[in-house]
Amino acid sequence: MSLRNIAIIAHVDHGKTTLVDQLFRQSGTFRDNQRIEERAMDSNDLEKERGITILAKPTSVEWNGTRINIVDTPGHADFGGEVERILSMVDGVILLVDSSEGAMPQTKFVTGKALALGLKPIVVVNKVDRPDERIQEVLDEVFDLFVTLEANDEQLDFPVLYASGRNGYASEDPQRREGTLEPLFQKIVDHVPAPSLDQDAPFSFLVTLLDRDNFLGRILTGRVQSGTVKVNQPIHALDMDGNIIETGRASKIMSFQGLDRVPVDEAKAGDIISLAGLAVATVANTICDTAVSEPIQAQPIDPPTLSMRFAVNDSPMAGREGSKVTSRMIRDRLAREAESNVAIKVTESEDKDSFEVAGRGELQLGVLIETMRREGFELGISRPRVLFGEDENGGKTEPYETVVIDVDDEFSGTVVDKMNVRKAEMTDMRPSGGGKTRITFSAPSRGLIGYHGEFLSDTRGTGIMNRLFEKYGPHKGKIEGRKNGVLISNGAGEANAYALGPLEERGILFVGVGEALYEGMIVGENAKPEDLEVNPMKSKALTNFRASGKDDAVRLTPPKKATLEQAIAYIDDDEMVEVTPKTIRLRKRYLDPNERKRMSRSKAA
Repeated sequence: MSLRNIAIIAHVDHGKTTLVDQLFRQSGTFRDNQRIEERAMDSNDLEKERGITILAKPTSVEWNGTRINIVDTPGHADFGGEVERILSMVDGVILLVDSSEGAMPQTKFVTGKALALGLKPIVVVNKVDRPDERIQEVLDEVFDLFVTLEANDEQLDFPVLYASGRNGYASEDPQRREGTLEPLFQKIVDHVPAPSLDQDAPFSFLVTLLDRDNFLGRILTGRVQSGTVKVNQPIHALDMDGNIIETGRASKIMSFQGLDRVPVDEAKAGDIISLAGLAVATVANTICDTAVSEPIQAQPIDPPTLSMRFAVNDSPMAGREGSKVTSRMIRDRLAREAESNVAIKVTESEDKDSFEVAGRGELQLGVLIETMRREGFELGISRPRVLFGEDENGGKTEPYETVVIDVDDEFSGTVVDKMNVRKAEMTDMRPSGGGKTRITFSAPSRGLIGYHGEFLSDTRGTGIMNRLFEKYGPHKGKIEGRKNGVLISNGAGEANAYALGPLEERGILFVGVGEALYEGMIVGENAKPEDLEVNPMKSKALTNFRASGKDDAVRLTPPKKATLEQAIAYIDDDEMVEVTPKTIRLRKRYLDPNERKRMSRSKAA
């Protein structure tokens, strides 16, 4: 059977996973009466909830005697490490672009990686049935993007299809609004080259994805680069320098069929397979025949730009909700994550109670924390900080991001003002139709930490912000942080309506009646710039005297509850987020007020 390996790349929400659903249906992968969930490739709970792809996942369909291996990739820049690895497994890419939004930052990031590897793209303009489609302008944008990314002549001569992934049709005619995905299947077979690899050479295979199975142990996924591998064949693993890490046997070989892994007896060069039998080998290692001593070179991965401190939860309420609270458990879990996710780096602090976790952005680290709390971990998380670098002259550099903002015309002034305060430079501003403006900035990553929530408030929830790592540039100096102080509980106990009523006049409350509090916990935002210690537990004194005024029932505004990402973005340098399986609390790093004063004095000195 002839073989094609392709990756589907696009910006977040442009319809990759929905298109893969339709490719499954129309290739006969599912039975007619089989119940299939929407966005079948988003298998992880968090992916289903958020509606985004987080992990790159291979699958395969068969069409007219051709086996097509498809890799669905994340569309968010924070998960770019997933995309960079898998591009070495494929021979062509389908670039999906929204017919209204056009080429967005993430499109640029992944396409640049794909073009640099010499992969031939097929451009699919998706969602052509949108009322605000602007197909021709979007195609011009894609062509300009390819020229900017220095595509060669063969790559610039890309085929174009016009499709609606949700409705399951594609066509070379931009006016067609019905049909099937037959033209897309045909284009993949005609345009994407079959893997031209040596099947007679000894077996070699580069690991690009790592998974675990309770019965099989480590499962290593990648593409067979040369030769053939059979079940129980002796193999060994080599690191980047050609050193042998371990020797073993290929105890199980699995290929992909729809959503399932299917055991096979052998795999040939070009096949995308999963392999079990080794206990130490990891991502970027070469698995090969024992006669091979030369490793396959892995793609270099962009460095992390942001880090957070993951500490053992030391609050007075530690250990009440989570089952995994020790530093040893946290260390083992982070080591497993760093092994399978090459975009994350973990370093242990000197006190052995906290770990510095560096990654691509707030969303990537937020997803890791959310996954850990669902597994039963309790953590204390610090404010994100950017990782600085040095230029040739020894000057300090910091990461910059390209920020593309789509916003209603009436809010554009506010957005520009706020971005200026955060030391961002505007590089482009143009109307994008429908009363909206698209503004592009080059901004230091430091200034963008915590801005997203404020941005949504400023634009009444209608603005869309997309960010992408751009470069390391000169340090921009001091950037103003949060303007307001916080309300801090001065004791432990339960929040009381009698005490919370007057506190509402001081600012916005984060806690409700009956919530358990402890000294040093943040209970609200102060309306003024300084922090204020308050007593949210104070109850009414009962005496023998009747009160002269009548007792009205206290009516409280519902407290403002933050999601995990909002909490991480909100905190200041001397604050932490306490994360447990059921609760997210904000607190000061030093719970004792005297210690806080001592620390602020030593910092000022």
